[in-house]
Amino acid sequence: MAKILYIDDEISALKAISAILKKADFNVLTATTAEEGIAILKENPVDCLLLDYRLPQMDGIELLKWLKLNGINIPTVMLTAYGTIEKAVEAMKLGAYHYLIKPVDTELLINILKEAVEKSSTYLKETETSFSPFPEIIGKSKAMQEVFYIMQMVSESNANVLITGESGTGKELVARAIHKKSLRNTKPFIIIDCTTIPEALLESELFGHEKGAFTGALDRKIGLFEVANEGTVFLDEIGELPMSLQKKLLRFLQEKEIQRIGSNTRIKVDVRVISATNRDLEKLVKEGTFREDLYWRLNVVRINIPPLRERKDDIPLLINHFLNKYSKENNKPIPQLEPEVINALINYDWHGNVRELANVIERAVVLSPSGIISMKHLPRRIQEHSGWTFLKENSLNLLEIEKSLILKALTSTGWNQTKAAQILGISRKQLRTKMKNHGLLPDSEEEETF
Repeated sequence: MAKILYIDDEISALKAISAILKKADFNVLTATTAEEGIAILKENPVDCLLLDYRLPQMDGIELLKWLKLNGINIPTVMLTAYGTIEKAVEAMKLGAYHYLIKPVDTELLINILKEAVEKSSTYLKETETSFSPFPEIIGKSKAMQEVFYIMQMVSESNANVLITGESGTGKELVARAIHKKSLRNTKPFIIIDCTTIPEALLESELFGHEKGAFTGALDRKIGLFEVANEGTVFLDEIGELPMSLQKKLLRFLQEKEIQRIGSNTRIKVDVRVISATNRDLEKLVKEGTFREDLYWRLNVVRINIPPLRERKDDIPLLINHFLNKYSKENNKPIPQLEPEVINALINYDWHGNVRELANVIERAVVLSPSGIISMKHLPRRIQEHSGWTFLKENSLNLLEIEKSLILKALTSTGWNQTKAAQILGISRKQLRTKMKNHGLLPDSEEEETF
């Protein structure tokens, strides 16, 4: 007998529809809030979820987000007496199986639930479909889809690639993925971090030297470009390459030949060069610290990886990925996140990008003994950003309390100002004024306040 969890705060509907479903041979569990439904789901696997959109506190859309983030793939049929096309589209985007407007046609509802249960086995596979053609990289946002498109195109070529982006965005991961997808994937992938090799040794490391070429050159050394023959060299932090070596690198890119220090022989080397930087190379060119001709040689195809704060759609996927990864590495069951944790993580700015998010999730997995990650398992900077810490410490500073309450309301509503204002019992205009006073209003929106 298929098990249905029906969540609805309207008691009369809950009783009436439950009775109809039981009569249709469904095993029906019921809850009147999303939070109660989550508690049931933690203890009882179900075949299908029948979910009312309008619920107190956490609504149906937020519960769908929670399910998705926690990797719980249950065919879900949404119900509402306040149905709109926008809500239907939002629910379907979040993976809802179907959407019905109250009052429902009971025969239609039963047929849809039966279809949902029958397809539940394939539903899991469909909802877990990777959004990325590169399994190493997680992302479904439009910005990342554009990155994946360029990566696919350049993977099939030998063109030099320049990867730009803030620290922690995954530039090395992108370089590795391009190499792995290319025809050079059985050949070496050599990483050269231009910041870690002393300038005096860098030329020898890159191009090699002959025995006796300089004091201390006791043996012939094969350079990294030669080692990488037929493969790929990844020049990380290329903006830090000393000016003295930029000319030699330019000649290598033009002629595809290297010359070991102390040798008169030029050696043909077939290497594809992918470089990366978090510096503004155009600015360095204008300042005269980076050669313009080298810049254009490296920048045949450019891939700019957006910072995480500009692709928040990817945060739930990344959280889920890291929860699985670090739970496995630490031999722990995959924990679940409390709803306010999810909102806090999505709304945080992540200046350390994906690397910072990975560290936060690993820390939370290690520190959560109960299998539930709550706000107390997050670093203080994220607690403060969400307004959680101030409230917990019972601060008596009126301005701090007001700011923390505003942050908490904004965080709980995904920074929806209208909903946050409703929670706080003030108008949206009053909220925006207070947000401006507390420095919570983005500069681009400040002109709209008055």
